[in-house]
Amino acid sequence: MTTHAKEDVGMTRTDETQVPNSAHTGQTTSPVRQLLQALNWGPARIESPAARWTVNVLAWAGAILVLLSGLVHLKLYGSYKGISVIGPLFLAQGIVGILLAVTLAVFRRMWLVLGDAAFLVATAAGLLISVNFGLFGFQDSLAVPYATSSMVEEFIGGGVLVVAAIAFLAGRPWRAQGSERVWPPKS
Repeated sequence: MTTHAKEDVGMTRTDETQVPNSAHTGQTTSPVRQLLQALNWGPARIESPAARWTVNVLAWAGAILVLLSGLVHLKLYGSYKGISVIGPLFLAQGIVGILLAVTLAVFRRMWLVLGDAAFLVATAAGLLISVNFGLFGFQDSLAVPYATSSMVEEFIGGGVLVVAAIAFLAGRPWRAQGSERVWPPKS
């Protein structure tokens, strides 16, 4: 009779001495790898419940604004579908916006927060470029339905998500759960 505890079926154990760049091997990870690891952090890495709650609420608020942007563009697709390039871009922006919003709401990773912020700001900037200079041979107007309101929502959503990223970093997730410091790199 053995005194060792049984492991669950299907569970495997990794020997950390065999993992490259493990804390036990004495090797350090590259700054690029550290940045990629930091971009994959979720709010659970933040020790402070208040900071974790703040990041979650801001990420969900940003996800709602991304969703609204996507829905507005799907609604407007009916009016723009006959315009070469612009019509398909409205459809793509609507679909991608909804997918990004759902993904952000569910996973809330740093790279999703930053990606959704960039998506919103780029969408609003695209409208401004179209209004002021034209885009793909089409010039839009801020007088059309939903133009001004969607642009304001998109800039606000981008700002909310940037604040979420700042709050995330302010929560110092590299210190959480006794893990090895990943970002910012050690000097």
